Amino acid sequence: MKKQSKLNLFDFTLIVVSLVIGMGIFRTPVNVAAAVPTPFIFFGVWLTGGLIALCGALTYAEIGSRLPVTGGYYRIFSYCYHPSIAFAVNCIILISNAASLAGVALIGAEYITKVIFPSVSNPEVIQVGISVFSVSVFYGVNLLGLKMSARTQNVLTIIKISMILMLILPLFFARPVTESQASHPLVHLTTMEYLKAFGVGLVAVSFTYGGYQQTINFGAEVSKANKTIPRGIFIGIFIIIGLYLTINYAYYKVIGFDELKNTKNIAAVMAAYVFGSAAGKILSVLLFLSVLAYVNVLLMSNPRVMYAMSEDGVLPGIFKKRNERTDVLVISLSVFAAICVFILFVQKQFDEILSFSIFLDCFGMALSAATIFILRRKTAQLDVKSIYTMKLYPLQPLLFISAYVFVMISIFIAKPRTALVGLGVLTLFTIIYFVTHKNKAKTID
Repeated sequence: MKKQSKLNLFDFTLIVVSLVIGMGIFRTPVNVAAAVPTPFIFFGVWLTGGLIALCGALTYAEIGSRLPVTGGYYRIFSYCYHPSIAFAVNCIILISNAASLAGVALIGAEYITKVIFPSVSNPEVIQVGISVFSVSVFYGVNLLGLKMSARTQNVLTIIKISMILMLILPLFFARPVTESQASHPLVHLTTMEYLKAFGVGLVAVSFTYGGYQQTINFGAEVSKANKTIPRGIFIGIFIIIGLYLTINYAYYKVIGFDELKNTKNIAAVMAAYVFGSAAGKILSVLLFLSVLAYVNVLLMSNPRVMYAMSEDGVLPGIFKKRNERTDVLVISLSVFAAICVFILFVQKQFDEILSFSIFLDCFGMALSAATIFILRRKTAQLDVKSIYTMKLYPLQPLLFISAYVFVMISIFIAKPRTALVGLGVLTLFTIIYFVTHKNKAKTID
């Protein structure tokens, strides 16, 4: 790869931030507030989620430093476990990421449609059209090369961070809600009931903090990867934790804990304190731009997983084809974009995918983080001065893995059917791997 096309620390840090901060922080605080009995547990869940994310960030920073390759999130499964596990987990993740991109694009289109076509009779068709247009535009941006898509990402991520800071502003000049002690009576729950409430809240928080693990997909495309990857992940997660805790405190002080439980449009409520009657239109535009940042970064990341799978022979060789001039993974990018567009037209059929993908993401996160124990043994020959090694090992990965196992159990208890369907699909992809590779072996014989 040409040296000038590689990502620097600033590029990589903003990719970390954009992979994590999607639309979740404008919605999931409502789910967390509704799931937990008191403000103390509400903030406890968000703080715990941040600490878990930090442990995960340190773990993935070392993983990325020890194995700095393109499509790293696939590579670590294949390198440390077995290609069948890598194939099954990553196929599910690719589908769920495409569904997530399509869903978020539709959410953004809903906001911007109200501004551009306020009185249209059939908004659903317009929203799909805007979503397809958004995917097409950033497909074109990514075709121009990694540096162009990274620069675009930097601008959109700065807009996204600015929007969050804007929603924090009411904390300083809006009259805080004064909730009486009666609003938060002492809740007498059993230990198991507290754990269940904490677990349900942590599911939403984990979803909101998730995404940074995909940064290791850019390993070989990062300048001075052994130093830049850990630094970028570490700085990015600290920015995210600070923003999430601050904006949740703003929600709590301005809206109030009891009202937060039932306020679906929390971003609009906060924006009204800043912009008054014009809040709706301004917020819609800013949310749409935030959505575009998420669309772009997933179009950047996921084709690199397909490239790694192709190099290992679990996908056809054409998926690793690069454009000689721009170094772009044209086929992988085109196929992933096509999947996203297809899902946009059949979105309702993929609602269940968006639900059970959270369960499978937990499975993938726990399993991928556990590779650090194997990587340390397999890469023991590396000079510790040339790579990042986390302190207090193995405490951080163990805490991270335990937390995601806890979230998996919480989902299984709350939605057993969803969890079983997820495990069934994972098993199906594993079977597909062995069947297709058995046939390949027969062909070779």
